[in-house]
Amino acid sequence: MRQPAQSGFTLVEALVAVLVLSLGLLGVAAMQLKALQSAHMGYQRAVVSLAAIDAQERAWAGLSQASTHACPDTSAFENAWVSHWFNDMLIDAGSSLSGSDCTYTATIDWQEERYATGESGMAFVYQFQLPEL
Repeated sequence: MRQPAQSGFTLVEALVAVLVLSLGLLGVAAMQLKALQSAHMGYQRAVVSLAAIDAQERAWAGLSQASTHACPDTSAFENAWVSHWFNDMLIDAGSSLSGSDCTYTATIDWQEERYATGESGMAFVYQFQLPEL
């Protein structure tokens, strides 16, 4: 008498299917982790951009308060700017503000620990110019 043909999955087929599914889920988890890292790096860059724009706003305020209508020296507002942004909000890694002839450069370095191997962060450089009155 013949035995009926076996139907359904064997244990080996089931284990292979579980292995393929596991590898796919690990890939999705890795993509999610990279997305979170990139989102945090984008947030840090947005905060750095706001800090640079704040330096420009402080220069404009110094220009409006100057009695001679001359462009303010960076020493007039740099200390307040650095203490506001880099004591509490950002980890300062050597930010500076320089300028002459109503042209200013805000260079902001920050420490980003989420870079992958081989990546490095470059300083954010923001240049602006005030009108000479």
